[in-house]
Amino acid sequence: MAATDDTPDHDPPPPPDTVAGGSSGAGMPRWLPRAMVAALALFACFQLASWAFHQLIGLLLNILIAFFLALAVEPAVARMSARGMRRGLATGLVYLGVIVAFAGFFTLMGSVLADQIVTMVENFPAYLDSVISWINRTFHTDLSRVEVQNNLLHSDWLRKYVQNSAAGVLDISTTVLGGLFKLLTVLLFSFYFAADGPRLRRALCSVLPPSRQAEVLRAWEIAVDKTGGYLYSRALMALISGVAHYVLLQVLGVPYAPALAVWVGLVSQFIPTIGTYLAGALPMLLAFTVNPWYAVWVLGFVVIYQQFENYLLQPRITAKTVDLHPAVAFGSVVAGTALLGAVGALIAIPATATLQAFLGAYVKRYDVTDDPRVHGRRPRRGPGDSIFGRLFRAWRGR
Repeated sequence: MAATDDTPDHDPPPPPDTVAGGSSGAGMPRWLPRAMVAALALFACFQLASWAFHQLIGLLLNILIAFFLALAVEPAVARMSARGMRRGLATGLVYLGVIVAFAGFFTLMGSVLADQIVTMVENFPAYLDSVISWINRTFHTDLSRVEVQNNLLHSDWLRKYVQNSAAGVLDISTTVLGGLFKLLTVLLFSFYFAADGPRLRRALCSVLPPSRQAEVLRAWEIAVDKTGGYLYSRALMALISGVAHYVLLQVLGVPYAPALAVWVGLVSQFIPTIGTYLAGALPMLLAFTVNPWYAVWVLGFVVIYQQFENYLLQPRITAKTVDLHPAVAFGSVVAGTALLGAVGALIAIPATATLQAFLGAYVKRYDVTDDPRVHGRRPRRGPGDSIFGRLFRAWRGR
């Protein structure tokens, strides 16, 4: 019998718990460390971007305001540039006119307030005597002005108020300086946006295909038209409101009627939602110093004129400029205020009007069917369609 070779022809298979390279199958996969590093890198980039966004949100809001301000002055700058004037010079002249107008307005209102404060301080003893006399007659007390003044000057709350006011002077100064810096930032960016508008549009279109370039330029043109139309309509309504309130204040004999009329016109139109109430408060206060009943007359006129403006004047003026439903305008102001605060309230209406016009250019529309329900009327029914006819048919079908 031939001897057999016990050596196997093939090598035995490797153990089941090993893989190529001699590493254990239960160990960490090779892709896992790279995935963990990539995930950590993405998380770090997200945190860095979030931190940078929160740090730069003030600058971004200023740039947004500057952009809409540049859109507002674009028609005037383009018209002056078309007549041969350099675009930078035209932009500077437009902004110089705006700055002079606002400076004159605030100077006028500051002089009015300063004179009124001086008058109120000079007449404060007389006001205090009349109030004390009314209290003594009504509540049968025996108060005197000297006693009230002494108690007021030596009170603890007045001393604390003066101390807190002195400590808050630095905070007020810081706030004023910060506001001036933001104003200069907005004006600087807005000047660059308006002066270099064509260059900015070319730079934006250079990174887009030709089909997208036409859409961007169309959106830009719509934004300019709607923003300019919004400011035009507001300025016209401010002029009408100022003239109407000037006539009332002049008839009542309220002092500083021209300045108050300008105040009412600008504040009521360019501060959304609460601008009307802020605008009417100052004329009511000055009218009260002349005659308490005059303040009631001013309040009634403000309320009546607001209804006239909302339902008759504003729809006619804004029909060809902004063309925005009042409910949509109010909702956009509320949404803008919730998102961006006062900045959102100011730019909400022109931004919404621009978006509505841009979407309306691409939304396909159809002819509306001639159905009475479209006009808010119920369709006419036959005799058998009444409730008694339906009941009769139901009874016969039993």
